[in-house]
Amino acid sequence: MSENTLKWFYLLVLSLIWGSSFILMKKALIGVTPFQLGALRTVMTALILFTVGLKYVKTIDKPAWKWIALTGIFGSFIPAFLFAIAETEIDSAIASILNSLVPLQTILVGFAVFQMTSTKRQILGVILGFIGTALLVVEGADLNPHQNYLYAGYIILATVMYAFNVNMIKSHLQHLKPLTIATGNYVVILIPALIVLVWTGFFKPASFQQPELKMALMYIFILSFFGTALAKVLFNKLIRISTPVFASSVTYVMPIVALTWGVLDGEGFSALQGFASVIILLGVYLANKRA
Repeated sequence: MSENTLKWFYLLVLSLIWGSSFILMKKALIGVTPFQLGALRTVMTALILFTVGLKYVKTIDKPAWKWIALTGIFGSFIPAFLFAIAETEIDSAIASILNSLVPLQTILVGFAVFQMTSTKRQILGVILGFIGTALLVVEGADLNPHQNYLYAGYIILATVMYAFNVNMIKSHLQHLKPLTIATGNYVVILIPALIVLVWTGFFKPASFQQPELKMALMYIFILSFFGTALAKVLFNKLIRISTPVFASSVTYVMPIVALTWGVLDGEGFSALQGFASVIILLGVYLANKRA
């Protein structure tokens, strides 16, 4: 398989995996708290990655550990909690569509921090993307008055962190294998995740008496294995053989997958929200379109 074909294959697989992650988080939150979800997702992913990638950690050179730590925190640890908190108030499909801002944030962060150039078309795409976001959030608040759409801010903050993650990997960790980067990330963030679990009282005997916990753990394991461990390695491979903006374009297809799951689960979605979603994706398309 050629490199060009391979990068499109990775993009499609990641879209299907990550597009399904939002409904898995929603289901898991029935049995655990948002902080427990974020921490359990991190711990399970770490254990999965360590079984195959721990032997490669010794190949990480000393200067790279700073970037390994930063990409672990910005690309995995904090966003796991931000998405879990957000989905306590907003629908899973909306969370996925807001996640489509990642390519636009990647351009902004690349321009502002990593001295990457931006074209007028990219700037227009960014503007359109944020107009669509505003429409999506405002309409969502009207359509679901019982939900607090200020929690959409958690998703937007997570997209900024993902943008930093993509740019840091591309700029500073290209010499390392994708599995090495992913495993190194979780070496750094495993202990903080365990501390969070202790802090939330997860290990107390009373926690294991909750009837919803067993199903929640199953959803979190699926989320950890496919949505984090496998997907993170594939995503790092995608970054390696493409550009940061192309890699973050996985968000093109993700909303379609997530929206399908959301509708099947009974989530409401208006025509205006559909229009706002199209505006966001148009903005992402313009920002990524070659001259």
